[in-house]
Amino acid sequence: MGEKEIRRSMPLFPIGPVMKLTNLTARQIRYYEDQGLIHPARNEGNHRHYSLQDIDTLLEIKDYLNDGLNIAGIKKMYKMQEQVAKTPLTDEDVRKILRKEMQQAGRFVKGTDIQKNQYPKL
Repeated sequence: MGEKEIRRSMPLFPIGPVMKLTNLTARQIRYYEDQGLIHPARNEGNHRHYSLQDIDTLLEIKDYLNDGLNIAGIKKMYKMQEQVAKTPLTDEDVRKILRKEMQQAGRFVKGTDIQKNQYPKL
């Protein structure tokens, strides 16, 4: 884990500032913890302390809910992301992803060789 990841995962914030930063109630934040979506650290007095990553996750959850996704869907999505992160990509997977991205880019760029599908095969 790099220095940046260590800083982002360091539990620094009690629930009060997290509530202000995310515009969520303490009850909502604890609910997301109960659902296993965030994992705040506990200090000696058993008080929760949240990291920058926890705050990012809470804001992301809020966005997903505003987009119409429910908690079950969010949990499923996070589980799939974990599985993908654990699975190493093969060279063929990388080629397929790159090819797909190049094709997608061609849809938005006019008058290029990419749009005419005249790009080199990978």
